Amino acid sequence: MNQVFKNLARRSRATRQQGFTLVELAVVLAVIGLIIGAVAIGKDVQRNAEYTKIKNKFIDQWEQAYNQHYQRTGVVLGDSQTAPQNMVNGERFLAAGTRSGRDMTGVTPPNAICRAAAGQGMTRGFTAGTDPDLRALMTRAGIRMPPGRAEGLEDRYVYLDTNGNPQEVQVCFQWNVPLGNGSAANAVGDGMGNVMVITGLTPDLARALDQMIDGKPDEREGRFRRQGVLNNAGGTNPNAPGQEWQASNRDQIGTTNDRAFDEDQIAIVTAIYRMNQ
Repeated sequence: MNQVFKNLARRSRATRQQGFTLVELAVVLAVIGLIIGAVAIGKDVQRNAEYTKIKNKFIDQWEQAYNQHYQRTGVVLGDSQTAPQNMVNGERFLAAGTRSGRDMTGVTPPNAICRAAAGQGMTRGFTAGTDPDLRALMTRAGIRMPPGRAEGLEDRYVYLDTNGNPQEVQVCFQWNVPLGNGSAANAVGDGMGNVMVITGLTPDLARALDQMIDGKPDEREGRFRRQGVLNNAGGTNPNAPGQEWQASNRDQIGTTNDRAFDEDQIAIVTAIYRMNQ
C-alpha cells in the first residue's frame, strides 16, 4: 500500500512540473512583446537608414555632379557657352529668340533635361532626341555620375516603400520662371530658378529629405519644396506659417484616398530642389 501512495505522489509531482506558473507566463509574454517591439523599431531604423542613403549617395551626388559641370564648362546644363543664359536648357531658349535678364514672368520656359524620358508626375516636358540628354551632357564633360540604378540609368534609384513595394526615384533638371508679380498665373515653374526635379518620392521620404535639407518638413518653404506649391501659397501674408506635405503613406498611388491597404503601392509626390548655380 505504501508503494502505491509513493507512486501516486511521484506522478502528482511530475504533473505539476509540466505546467507554467503565472510568473513564468508573464515573463514569456514580456519577452515576446520585446521581440515584436524590436522588430518594429528595426524596420523604422532600416527605413531611416535607407532614406539617409538616398540623400547622401544619390541626391547629394547629383547636386555635386551638377556643380562639377558648371565648374568644368562655365555654364549650367544645356546652356550656351558662347552666349550663356544662366538657365538649364538655355541654349534652346536662346534659339527661340528670347534672351534672359528681361521681364521673364510671361515667357514659356524651355523643357527639362532628363535621361531618355521625363520623370513620372513632372509638369515640364522632355523630348528625347530634341532636348539635351542628361547622361550625354555629363559624359561629354567627363563627370562621374552616381551609380544610380544601373549603367545607363544613373539618374534613377529604386527603394521599397513602407508597404514593401518598389518605387523609383528619378532626377531631372530645369529652369523655373520667376514669379515677378507673385501672381498664380506665373506659377508654371514654381519661381525657384535652376532646380533639380525629383520624382517618385513617397510622402515620408519627401518629408525626411526636406528635414535633412531645410531643417524642417515644409512643402512650400526652403530649397526643397513640392512641385507646384508657391512660397506664398497660404495667402497674401508673406509671414504666414509653412505648410505640411499634404499626401501621406496611407494614400494609394495616384490618389489621396486615405485607404491604408497593406497591398497598395503608396502615393508619390514630386519635389524641386534649388541649385546654387
